[in-house]
Amino acid sequence: MTRCRWADPNSELYLAYHDQEWGRPEHDDRKLFEMLTLESFQAGLSWLTILKKREAFRAAFDHFQPEVVAGYGPEKVEALMGDAGIVRNRRKIQAAIGNARVFLAIQREFGSFDRYLWGFTGGEVIVNTDDVFRASTELSDRISGDLKRQGMRFVGTTIVYSFLQAVGVVNDHELACFCHPAAR
Repeated sequence: MTRCRWADPNSELYLAYHDQEWGRPEHDDRKLFEMLTLESFQAGLSWLTILKKREAFRAAFDHFQPEVVAGYGPEKVEALMGDAGIVRNRRKIQAAIGNARVFLAIQREFGSFDRYLWGFTGGEVIVNTDDVFRASTELSDRISGDLKRQGMRFVGTTIVYSFLQAVGVVNDHELACFCHPAAR
């Protein structure tokens, strides 16, 4: 079975993520918040590091329920800073809390974060038809700019592009990969 080159064949965790999750359209708001938060924590680190810590992140961040995370105060920040199972970066932790508040505001305005996010593409998946590596696009620039305008942090265009790939707004599987629509 041919996969994207980044899917390390020696890592069952990476293979499962690639085969069952990455690039598949996601519409559940809680899952979208989880992925946006994890992508933000990934900045400067490898994605495998985040995947290995994912269950600890889920436990530490109350399964990424944005309404719970939005209510975190200083005591919870300190508890998270002491949790060796996650990435202990105060700025990223504080950003996750602030981003949860913005996420909830977006939900109130649009009815769901899903409706907001997928509205940028008219509900359509963008399927790339080449094997060009992209770190950002005009779409990630627009979404990143809008999220920043609303007050989110750690949502630069590269982080947002990775998020769009992860949640399937963009299908960036390599052309020969069994997960790319052209290979089916």
